[in-house]
Amino acid sequence: MPNIGIPGLILILVIALIIFGPKKLPEIGRAMGQTLKEFKASAKDLTNDEDDKSADKQNQNR
Repeated sequence: MPNIGIPGLILILVIALIIFGPKKLPEIGRAMGQTLKEFKASAKDLTNDEDDKSADKQNQNR
């Protein structure tokens, strides 16, 4: 997949502004940011759980 670049991002922003309007756009951005934040936290928790499980197994084998 090729890089979008600055002109592509501007085009996407203009299209989103036309479709959703200036009042809805900040709400959508906020919701997307919160969703991304929750996803990152969940992914971090999953990796920490896996690390804890593997450490427990190693301790049991000793």
